[in-house]
Amino acid sequence: MADSPSSSPVGTGGPVPETMRRVVRQSKFRHVFGQAVKNDQCYDDIRVSRVTWDSSFCAVNTKFVSLIIEASGGGAFLVLPLQKTGRIDKSYPTVCGHTGPVLDIDWCPHNDNVIASGSEDCTVMVWQIPDGGLTLPLTEPVVVLEGHSKRVGIITWHPTARNVLLSAGCDNVVIIWNVGTGEAMISLEDMHYDMIFSASWNRNGSLICTATKEKKLRVIDPRKMEIVAEKDKAHEGARPMRAIFLADGNVFTTGFSRMSERQLALWNPKNMEEPIALHEMDTSNGVLLPFYDPDTSIIYLCGKGDSSIRYFEITDESPYVHYLSTFISKEPQRGMGYMPKRGLDVNKCEIARFYKLHERKCEPIIMTVPRKSDLFQDDLYPDTSGPEAPIEAEEWFEGKNADPILISLKHGYVASKNRDLNVVKKNILGSKPAAQKKTDSASSTPKKAAEASHHANDGRMDDVMKEIRSMKDTIRSQGERIAKLEDLVANLTNNDESEE
Repeated sequence: MADSPSSSPVGTGGPVPETMRRVVRQSKFRHVFGQAVKNDQCYDDIRVSRVTWDSSFCAVNTKFVSLIIEASGGGAFLVLPLQKTGRIDKSYPTVCGHTGPVLDIDWCPHNDNVIASGSEDCTVMVWQIPDGGLTLPLTEPVVVLEGHSKRVGIITWHPTARNVLLSAGCDNVVIIWNVGTGEAMISLEDMHYDMIFSASWNRNGSLICTATKEKKLRVIDPRKMEIVAEKDKAHEGARPMRAIFLADGNVFTTGFSRMSERQLALWNPKNMEEPIALHEMDTSNGVLLPFYDPDTSIIYLCGKGDSSIRYFEITDESPYVHYLSTFISKEPQRGMGYMPKRGLDVNKCEIARFYKLHERKCEPIIMTVPRKSDLFQDDLYPDTSGPEAPIEAEEWFEGKNADPILISLKHGYVASKNRDLNVVKKNILGSKPAAQKKTDSASSTPKKAAEASHHANDGRMDDVMKEIRSMKDTIRSQGERIAKLEDLVANLTNNDESEE
């Protein structure tokens, strides 16, 4: 911990402080370099959304790249298989069920075919994308989550619990949903008094941190509905802040000083009086979007409207946030997607891949550590978060926590077939008896007749619920059987390939 924050210019032009130079010299990431792919590997002729909202407008996983686009008569986004590069036809099918512009999208970390979207129409929608991509426009989501009274600008999936999704709206409310039942389980209504700029889960999903227009940084325990830590004026400038959790539990923020200089800071939630580190950057006015790799402790900062990506290494030695280098290109970025670690090419020592949105195209940028050896580089690729969810939604809502299940990238990542997202609406049956009770009490029907009818309804309800439980058990056991068989097929396939 630092006694006082170190404040120094960090960017492309300013001098790098002596302490920072000394530490960086020893880093294996000192020579990381970025390279844009060739034109034929870009996604061309895309009308990127012009909505004035500070989300990344792009989401990527090991199968698809998704981009929010301009759409007449509502909100839409494109979902393209990664290999579908080149010019994208104007008639290419979109995901277009929202009635207002889409503001944020996020791929489910436990199912590469499921994506959630938040929109100006106040709804959150969850979509199932077929394996090869869309052949027809997708207008029917798997589930519509309704609960916000104003536009929904932030969507983020829980890192370790299956089917748990967080949304934050311009109604200053954070809602945590069980997507499997379509229910709003937690609603944090009285914690934020102005617009929420960002929301981030910690590594095991037990806490969230939020940054708001009132310049407050909060760490919240959502299940206890308690604010664990709070910092007023984390950055004193009026422009939007961003806050993300790091793997060690500290919080990294980007924001603006009172003089409108861009800043980055590191905070310990156990003592928010002073930041661990605070660095001035430059006077550009684009919001800095942070992308974090917990395996290497590198943070990449992509400013909206910038034409550069700066990257830093976080360590526990002063000055804690060490400037590494900057990737510079000619065109400004409208948004940015960030590939999960399991989607990278380990044979080329690729440690990050970005999908940069221009006005009319999406351009992949590859970050590489130069190494001469062709062998797998263990130090660059420690075990990383895999796609398997360690706990179910119900377990998390009941109080259980779990760290991500890690996988090795030594032989590259091989995607297994994803299960379909099934939504079971629990509350549909539950609404009828309540209505029945109201009419019973208001009517002048004799009490005995009402009770008889009530018991009959109860009996029918018990039968229906019993049948639902039985079907659920069957589905669960069949799902487990399918998963085991798929694993067996994957193992046999891998064995065949290795024998060849």
